[in-house]
Formats: sequence, structure tokens, C-alpha cells
Amino acid sequence: MRSMFKNAEARVRMASWYDRFHARIPSPTASRVVQTRFGDTHVLVGGPDDAPPVVVLHGALASSAHALVELAPLLERFRLHAVDVIGQSVKSADARPRVDNDDYGHWLADVLDGLELSCARVVGISWGGFASIRLAAAHPARIEKLALLVPAGLVGSPAWDGWVRVGWPMTKYVLFPSEARLRAFMKNLLTTPDDREWVGFLGDAFRAYNLSMKVPALARPEDLSAFTAPTLVLAADRDASFPGAALLQRAREVFPNLAESELIPNCNHCPPTTDDFRAWLAQRIGAFLAT
Repeated sequence: MRSMFKNAEARVRMASWYDRFHARIPSPTASRVVQTRFGDTHVLVGGPDDAPPVVVLHGALASSAHALVELAPLLERFRLHAVDVIGQSVKSADARPRVDNDDYGHWLADVLDGLELSCARVVGISWGGFASIRLAAAHPARIEKLALLVPAGLVGSPAWDGWVRVGWPMTKYVLFPSEARLRAFMKNLLTTPDDREWVGFLGDAFRAYNLSMKVPALARPEDLSAFTAPTLVLAADRDASFPGAALLQRAREVFPNLAESELIPNCNHCPPTTDDFRAWLAQRIGAFLAT
């Protein structure tokens, strides 16, 4: 199996970015490693010991530390278990489960077993949303509530618009990296394109990883017919990867008990990385999870 990383130096660079984001988490955390059928999986845990547990899954190429920086206000009221998604994070095993079946759902069920959580509230972001949806399909009873932010696995990217706005700028940057090409790539991906930490991280990540072009399987109504947990879906109106209006329409068709949904205005696939948005997002997700 080909490594996720182009070389050893690339892996070290991504580990360094993990440490930089980890240092920004405003409250203490602890690391755990749980065993799964696909390899060891790292989990970063934070929040009050006696608070309700919530499992968080980050987006592609990111990490548990990135997730806890952006969801930091939730650490005040929940015990967050931020999972380093296998195949998408430097902190977990260098393995790639298949994306055209329920491998990711079985992997996440193994993680819950390792965390001794028979059933959990789950938050899935982008690729982490895809993993969460496959858990809902393969092991529906393991989820108590599901909150999804710009999730993969519901709608595909519009071929031409997605290529023009994100695919082609990404290709030019990866093949011929420069600061100007990086900025051109980021402007349609990040809602806050002047965030130097996220721009620097993503610039390195897209060059460090052997990017997989395999498209995750899209959920079908029959896949989720047994899934009864209340579900929240948040989409972005300027998302070139998973167009917001189409994503919400698809969510209404797929989830038998979609409890809440919302289209975030003036938002690209990567939502704002500002304190104001973090506070809003934590309130929105936290209110849903707590009821």
C-alpha cells in the first residue's frame, strides 16, 4: 500500500503542524490511542471529565488539534473526543480504508469500542462527515445524535464549477508552488483566506500528502433507513465542493429524521476561522446536542 505521505520529510512537516495547532487549544487535553481493524487511531480528549461525551471527526488532511481549535467553545460544556481520522491525519495509522463501502463506518465503530462508548453524540466535518454517515449506515444504533458540517458523502462536486474554482487552482499550486498560486487556490476554499496559519498548513498539506482522487460513496436513502437519531446538517452557500442548497436537499431525502438544517451565508467549504464564527458554531451545534 502506498503511504499517505510523499516522503519522510513530508510526514515530519505535518506532525509539526499538528503541534502548532495543538498549542492553540485553550484548555488541557490528553492523548489516547485505540486499536481498530485498520490500525491504531489517535484521539485527543478535552473538556470536563463529567461532561456529556461527544465524538468529533475532522476534515480531510487535518487533525484532532485542528478540530479542537475551531470547536474550542464546546470544550466548556462537553467532553470532546476528537478522533484523528485514519487515512487523513498524521496522528493515526498510515492506512487508507476503502471509500466505496462501509469500511469507515466499521473503523469508527472500533474507535467507539476503544473509547468504551456504546452510543455517542457525533460531530462530523467534511470528510469526517462522510465517516460519520458510514457509521450511521453500518451501525445506526451507535449514534445518539449526529451533527454534520459541510459533510462529504451526500452530494458530489459539480464537475466544471468545482474544477474551475478549486481543482485547477489546486493543480497549478501543487505542480508549480508559489505564494501567488497558493493564494489563488485558497480564495475559493477558505472563507477566511487571510488566516496565515490555515493557509500555511493547507499549502504544506496539499504538497505533503499523496492525494487520493477516489470519490467517497454517496449515501442512499436505503443505506440510512434504520438510522433514527436526530440529525443536524449545516451547509455552506459558496461551497464549490458540496454546493449548499443541493446538499440540504439531499439531506432531506436521505435522513429519515433530519431534525434541523441551515445554509451558512457567505461561506466557502472551509468556514470562517474567526472567534465570532467559532462562538456561533459552538452555540449552534451545542444547542442541538444538548436537547
